[in-house]
Amino acid sequence: MIDSQSVYRGRRAKILATLGPSSRDPETIAELYDAGADVFRLNFSHGTHADHAASIAAIRKLETERGRPITILMDLQGPKLRVGPFAGGKVVLQPGANFRLDLDPALGDEKRVCLPHPEIFAALTPGSALLVDDGHLRLHVKTCGKDFAETEVIIAGVISDRKGVNVPDVTLPIPAMTEKDKADLAFGLSQGVDWVALSFVQRPEDVAEVRAAVGGKAGIISKLEKPAALDQLDAIVELSDAVMVARGDLGVEMPLEQVPVLQKRIIRSCRKRGKPVVVATQMLDSMIKSPVPTRAEASDVATAVYDGVDAVMLSAETASGLFPVRAVATMHRIIKHVEGDEHYLALMQAGQGEPEHSSPAAITAAARQIAHTLGAAAIVTFTSSGSTTLRAAQERPDVPVLCITPSLTAGRRLGLAWGVHAVVGDFIHSVDDIGDVAVRAAVKAGLGNEGQALVITAGMPFGKVGSTNMVRVVWIGSETSAS
Repeated sequence: MIDSQSVYRGRRAKILATLGPSSRDPETIAELYDAGADVFRLNFSHGTHADHAASIAAIRKLETERGRPITILMDLQGPKLRVGPFAGGKVVLQPGANFRLDLDPALGDEKRVCLPHPEIFAALTPGSALLVDDGHLRLHVKTCGKDFAETEVIIAGVISDRKGVNVPDVTLPIPAMTEKDKADLAFGLSQGVDWVALSFVQRPEDVAEVRAAVGGKAGIISKLEKPAALDQLDAIVELSDAVMVARGDLGVEMPLEQVPVLQKRIIRSCRKRGKPVVVATQMLDSMIKSPVPTRAEASDVATAVYDGVDAVMLSAETASGLFPVRAVATMHRIIKHVEGDEHYLALMQAGQGEPEHSSPAAITAAARQIAHTLGAAAIVTFTSSGSTTLRAAQERPDVPVLCITPSLTAGRRLGLAWGVHAVVGDFIHSVDDIGDVAVRAAVKAGLGNEGQALVITAGMPFGKVGSTNMVRVVWIGSETSAS
């Protein structure tokens, strides 16, 4: 079993680091972890199964060496909508020009190009917008049918072979997973990934489809990057295990000025429901080529941390950038500095909603208050599924959350959750053990000193999911405890 040999990182918000050509070798993976990476993201839009298998093996070897559960997230590519090729590789579209999209596989020119996606034509209506190449070109649909769309060029420029297409105005009749996604998912689950990120979620049914395919073998993260998803935000959050604010495509499909407001709306919805939430895309984008970020990027990371997100993510910065380890270390320093602000925890509590009307929620809220009143070193949760720990993290307490679990699966998944330090081991044989086990684990993890209190929450009987029904206080270095 994994034990708590590594000390607590001293911060609450977690860091996701994407692996890629710049960082997938075992030595760099170890350096990323030591610099502060809590979760490793494998982007299945790039790389082969052999590449990802090697990364997973390196992470699991590192996990054994460091003696602490490490979280792996696989990110499915999702449906990629692209135009076909052009006779000369590219053309220049002029403002106001007419441009046709159709199913004809002939090479494109300045008048037309193939769009090999009949599902797009089935959903289009006159007045719809088509965005090409991450929004660099914008087309206005004038007329359309089951196999064509006649458009006017609104934002002109160069269009080249197989550029991506976004359709922001409609919900497309496409499945949540492509055949590639299904093959990738089967591979990832066979490798024991902890989280599966679903791209381009449009409706709650997309999440249900993936949940059935995953079969409980991993947590499900819904990536919110389509306007249609925001129309059913709360339902999607409710069905998901976690949510990612994927600002890349979201910023393409919606006006840029709306993205910051939507980011905060998504975070509020997740925090209200106790679902981990990740903010992603371009957080330290200049560090792809520069050893330092811009001041605006540092402020962007800080804003997400002040909003109470569970994690912030690095994409190309660590996957293909020149300074992957430095990017993680920089993000680590920004988070620690924000969390050291005297106003940080007050802002956390200001964004905290009322606990739900249930015994587990009431006990967890009480544990947070007790920890605050006593100046406790940590809240210690005993859990088999992770639900008790997630409730504690949802409260955003002003002390770390030490999770003690017999389940390596739960310990790994909780690497995404705010403020959680997980220890995995079969330590508990009776309720009388919990005080001694909590004290030993807290001291070993560097989370407490003699004379400090620990506030313990657990569910009795052990192993019953969602049964948080006990709170207890113990003191480090003392035989005295109170229930």
